Amino acid sequence: MADELADGFAEYVGQRHDRLCRTAYLLTRDWATAEDLVQTALVKAWSVWRRIQADPDRYVYRILVNTHASWWRRRWRGEVPTEVLPEGVPEPDVGTEVAERSALWAAVGELPARQRATLILRYFDDLTPEQVAAVLSCSVGSVKKQLSRALARLRVDPALDDLNLEALR
Repeated sequence: MADELADGFAEYVGQRHDRLCRTAYLLTRDWATAEDLVQTALVKAWSVWRRIQADPDRYVYRILVNTHASWWRRRWRGEVPTEVLPEGVPEPDVGTEVAERSALWAAVGELPARQRATLILRYFDDLTPEQVAAVLSCSVGSVKKQLSRALARLRVDPALDDLNLEALR
C-alpha cells in the first residue's frame, strides 16, 4: 500500500511539477522562491496524500496559494532589490515582446494577492471559474468580481499604456 501511495505521488509530481512551478513563479515573481513554494506545497500534500489522491490538483493549488499568502504576510524584508547589480553585469538586449511581457507581469505583480491569484489560476492555468472558486474556497461570483477588478486595474495602469494588449480591452 505504501509503495502504491508513493508511486501515485511520484507520478503526480512528475506530471505536474513544471506547471506548479510556473504557477508559483507567477505568484511570487521569483524562480527560486517559486521552487521553494512548490516544494513546500508538495511536502504538505504528501502528508495528506492518502486523502486527496482522488482530486489532488484542487488541493495542491489551494496549498500553493495559501502558502504563498502566508509567506507574503511573513516576508522578510531584510534584502532590498536594486536596479543595478553590484557586479555591474550588463543586461542583455531583449526584444520588445520580452519587455512587454515583463511590464505586464510587473503590473500583475502589483495587483492585490487575491486578484493576482484569481487571474493566474483563471487565465494562466486555464481553470474554469468554478475550479478557481473551489481552489480559493469562495463563490463563483467572488471569482468573477476579483477577475473584473483585476482586469479593470490592468486596463488603467499607465505602465501598460504603450503596450498592445488587445485582450484587456
